[in-house]
Amino acid sequence: MASARPAGPGHDGKRPLYLIQGDDPYRARLRAAELVAALASGDARPSDLRAQRSADLGARLGLTRHDARSAEPAAIELSGASQGLFDAVDELRIVVVEHAEALKDGGVVARFPKEAALVLVSESKIQTRARRAPAKAKAAAAPVADLPSAVEAAGGTIEVVKRLEPGELGGWIAARATLLGVDLAADAITELAAAVGTDSERIDQELAKLGAFAAGARVTGADVRALVSGAIETDIFELTQAVVRHDSRVALQRLETLLAEGQAPQQILALLLWQFRVLLFASAMKSNADAERMAKAIRSSAYAIGKWQAFARRVARADVVRAYEVLYATDLAIKTGRTDPETAMTLCVLDLCGVAAADPRELVVGEPPRR
Repeated sequence: MASARPAGPGHDGKRPLYLIQGDDPYRARLRAAELVAALASGDARPSDLRAQRSADLGARLGLTRHDARSAEPAAIELSGASQGLFDAVDELRIVVVEHAEALKDGGVVARFPKEAALVLVSESKIQTRARRAPAKAKAAAAPVADLPSAVEAAGGTIEVVKRLEPGELGGWIAARATLLGVDLAADAITELAAAVGTDSERIDQELAKLGAFAAGARVTGADVRALVSGAIETDIFELTQAVVRHDSRVALQRLETLLAEGQAPQQILALLLWQFRVLLFASAMKSNADAERMAKAIRSSAYAIGKWQAFARRVARADVVRAYEVLYATDLAIKTGRTDPETAMTLCVLDLCGVAAADPRELVVGEPPRR
């Protein structure tokens, strides 16, 4: 989360110069909107993104917006120096530069008028360049500094808005639901967290959709499952957990629920295969940095990989390979009509739970395969 600090201009003797960056683009935009409002009003209360309703900066007087991907540095600098036609004489001029990572000239930070506020917003974390010692001591022009270094050198403030941790997710959803006027039951919070993970922008989007559907009534877990794409993955996750624990009773209950809700066997197989793939990556996870890297590799989320970490210790790579074989054989048995889909899925789940003589591969090859 963004660090809690007074948001008013010139606090602690610092000039109103800010760089907002991080790995959660939506919450970075929320923080920018919160900061602009605080600068305009002189509000020095600590940052609280849970209470920031919108990422909209508004159209207030004295505010100028630029996109660093297309704006010239000279235009940004001029915005801080010029008084708008309808601006009050004593009104703080605020210049917001979005996509600041694309700023063509970091030197504009040092040249920007100190009496105006400059808010640089990057939807990704900008890496600080490593400083190398010169090979020879000689007079030379100073290299162009990276943006974080330029902001620090100019006496500004850098705020890093981190992605939500899994342990923060439930509280964040509950707070955003309250802010948006949506009454969520406890099981709805759990279902929504499982369906969308740490995607903070999608959380707000789904809450708005659920609120419109409920029209003031309480939103239940069943509502989330019916309306939110990805909610089925909660049941698939619990089904896979039961399989890993070799709990055939719970696994079959989950399977029966999914089939009774009209989920296609092929869809269940595909999601089971995906869960085992995530499980395989989770078994190699050593740190949060590993989770982020693996998530990008398989187009998943660090949250999805992280929640499997505890269960991954129970599964060997050979178990995952065999699960792949069983899932493939089940899919083939259904497509070739060797048996009805419900029977094939039941055999598949029982086999994954370690039940003897339930191997669906026999339906394909016609004889028990070697174990």
